Amino acid sequence: MQRPVTAAELFDDIGAGYEDAFGRPPVIDKAVRELLERLPPAARVLDIGSGTGRPVAHDLAAAGCRVTGIDVSGVMIGIARAQVPSAEFIQADVREWTSPPESWEAVCAFFPFLQMSRAETESVLAKIARWLVPGGYLSIVTVPKDIEEVDVDFLGRTVRVTSFAPADLVARVESAGLTVLGTHAEIFKPDKQDAEAEEHLLIISRRGE
Repeated sequence: MQRPVTAAELFDDIGAGYEDAFGRPPVIDKAVRELLERLPPAARVLDIGSGTGRPVAHDLAAAGCRVTGIDVSGVMIGIARAQVPSAEFIQADVREWTSPPESWEAVCAFFPFLQMSRAETESVLAKIARWLVPGGYLSIVTVPKDIEEVDVDFLGRTVRVTSFAPADLVARVESAGLTVLGTHAEIFKPDKQDAEAEEHLLIISRRGE
């Protein structure tokens, strides 16, 4: 295998091809619907790893949410700004980025933890808990596996991946001070030749009042 690429290198290279391959995974649609059912009008929503801006930032903004997306990839930020002009997009690494306490009604984190270490994931979860308003929601989607720093092929690139088994990730979310309201898992196959089906896990949690 080649050397593992960073998240910024990976998504700068893939660009719009990510949307072509992954489209609208059903679990993402479910996560967005569940958030919109719970959020107040004009809720402030942070989308971590916002990618091309579709479908997440697009659907949330179309429903009236005030959406800010952050992503390490400058290419993705450019695509998202063009596709979702009603949202704000910032090129940043959530591991280094900061936000005022209690500044978001919801935070979405759909797949960004896969290229973080377990310690980094725990640190970011703790930051998110502080960023949420009392009663605010964190919605996570990931590929649940009990693996750490494993090199895998992702759309023809070598990527170093870390993840958690479902119960272990739930425990990390709760350790950050959030209450897990529910989980949902399903199998998804990307629309790309030779792509393998993968499990997607949704965890929705809430900060106490």
